[in-house]
Amino acid sequence: MYAAATPAEAVQGADVVLTVLNDGARVLQTIEAAAPRLAEGTIWLQLSTVGEVVDELAEHATKAGLVFVDAPVQGTRQPAELGKLVVMAAGPTDDVRPTLQPLFDAIGSRTVWIGEDGTTGKASRLKLVLNTWVIALTHGVGEALALAEQLDVDPQQFVDIVTGGPMDNGYFQGKSAAILSGDYTTSFSVDNAAKDARLVLDAARRTGIRMETVEAGHQRFARASAQGHGAKDMAAGYSASFST
Repeated sequence: MYAAATPAEAVQGADVVLTVLNDGARVLQTIEAAAPRLAEGTIWLQLSTVGEVVDELAEHATKAGLVFVDAPVQGTRQPAELGKLVVMAAGPTDDVRPTLQPLFDAIGSRTVWIGEDGTTGKASRLKLVLNTWVIALTHGVGEALALAEQLDVDPQQFVDIVTGGPMDNGYFQGKSAAILSGDYTTSFSVDNAAKDARLVLDAARRTGIRMETVEAGHQRFARASAQGHGAKDMAAGYSASFST
């Protein structure tokens, strides 16, 4: 294995090209830079969280003669390291499944094909729905612990009461432990969470629905970033409760 000097060098002779970058603009810029050595019919596997920019990426793939598969993943650093991501894939399933499934099996514990009609945008749009839930969970535990601190309530007692009950889940345990210990080792950063919240809001505006919780969550991530926490785990959005 080696690090290529350019995107074009990286894709030379490849049957499958994978992109996993911070946002849609960087994905498009990278695949355009790779164009000189991308053969027609190459499978382009797109794993990034790009929101509705997925339509622009799919259009570019069609013009370039690439087979586009939209496959954002659910999970953060630890599931990725353990090969336990959930892959949401959409594309020309009959043609590409046998080729891509071994790769999906290597990075994920489960692959869900979204839309048997091969509509590529459905996977990225499902990812926006999932991220809406993640934003709510993250700020929910952060605000509860912030209020406990200000009310002189033992925050560990709050965690203990939730543990084992109907409101408990692994995500709650992980983020509450990060906040209580002050260990914000990055699983998914505040700045990336703010970007994902913005993608959700972009989709909401297009469809005409109101999402006050995500709007507030986006503001909290932005405030935490301005405090210097942008590269820390998104649980550090907790700090936004203590800023005017």
